[in-house]
Amino acid sequence: MEYLPNILFAIALVLGIGFFARNVKKLSRNIKLGKDVDVSDNKSQRWKNMVRIALGQTKMVVRPIAGIMHIIVYVGFIIINIEMLEIILDGLLGTHRLFAPLGSAYNFLIGSFEVLALLVIVAVVIFWIRRNIIRIQRFVKPEMKGWPKKDGNMILYIELVLMTLFLTMNAADFQLQQLGADHYVKAGSFPVSQFIVPLMEGLSESSLIMVERTAWWIHILGILAFLNYLYYSKHLHILLAFPNTYYGKVKPQGQFNNLASVTKEVKLMMDPSADPFAAPAEDDSAEPEKFGASDVMDLNWVQLLNAYTCTECGRCTSECPANQTGKKLSPRKIMMDTRDRLEEVGKNMDANKGEFVLDGKQLLGDYISHEELWACTTCNACVEACPVSIDPLSIIVEMRRYLVMEQSAAPTELNNMMSNIENNGAPWPYNQMDRLNWVNE
Repeated sequence: MEYLPNILFAIALVLGIGFFARNVKKLSRNIKLGKDVDVSDNKSQRWKNMVRIALGQTKMVVRPIAGIMHIIVYVGFIIINIEMLEIILDGLLGTHRLFAPLGSAYNFLIGSFEVLALLVIVAVVIFWIRRNIIRIQRFVKPEMKGWPKKDGNMILYIELVLMTLFLTMNAADFQLQQLGADHYVKAGSFPVSQFIVPLMEGLSESSLIMVERTAWWIHILGILAFLNYLYYSKHLHILLAFPNTYYGKVKPQGQFNNLASVTKEVKLMMDPSADPFAAPAEDDSAEPEKFGASDVMDLNWVQLLNAYTCTECGRCTSECPANQTGKKLSPRKIMMDTRDRLEEVGKNMDANKGEFVLDGKQLLGDYISHEELWACTTCNACVEACPVSIDPLSIIVEMRRYLVMEQSAAPTELNNMMSNIENNGAPWPYNQMDRLNWVNE
């Protein structure tokens, strides 16, 4: 019975990490459903982007209030979880405050953790007020109804509970240290939790141990539960922001990717020495690749990684000129829809032994409407605004490319423009000579 808590802790740890590993495997499989794309270029720039954007949070502070609050939560979450190492070792070995021999350094660490925990609580409360009382516009868009709203609040509640448990655990521990309880060595600095101690006055030593142990267990189990909740939450970006910023676009923002097959045809058309009646080369005999994208499997894996990394913060949508003028387009919804469809495809594969069985649905039409796609002005405002280097525009362009090149389903205005360019060399319905008539007036 002496080792029962250690055994139970080891079982909980293995189950928590094992379930998380299973979800990571599923996540990796879903992302790999996308087409391959070469992102091996500009490695030094990619590393700089990851350090500057994901680690340094430089794009978050463009909006100072939200940015600073987010940095507090981010730093608090990362730093406080350093203590997880001690908690895990204590749980496995049956020790208590294993790192206490570090002395003054340990006192400084625990004190810093407590201050950060308090700041996280303050930031979380402010975030909750912004979402639910002030109701900032980007948090009440149509795509944020239902689960997205619940998920955003759930994360805040979880962080609040975890930080409160951490401080409660320390307060009970501090009181037990003062009482000289066995197994509770005097170690650590408690600049915040010492103010919770008066609430525990009058409790017996056994009651204090019960409070401390209960807070300890719920805290660690809560963190393991939160780790596995990430897969189902927008907070997956905690893990994916780093690879996403590394693999993010490093080309000029206005530069689109050109289809190799189309580029080849254009070059042949522009080459006066090319023989249009020549027999096609052997490598040209294969069926042409599908132009553009109508479903998630037509996108590349970086775009699918983008979808899973979306924080649903709405900065892209709030900067979108189409959305600001009342049109249906919301870049955030584009990413959320892509992720939802990808999840649907993944569940389809899980139910069919790893094979995708056609379900009569696709991303284009069932999730994202033509109206949304054609509302985009391709201004790159959404790409510029994203704090983790997500590129909604690339997905929009691929789906519009499919509509134009596979279905000839461009709007009438666009068809007229393309016809004018083909016939007149300009978007306007006048030939080159007529366009100069104004000179004679």
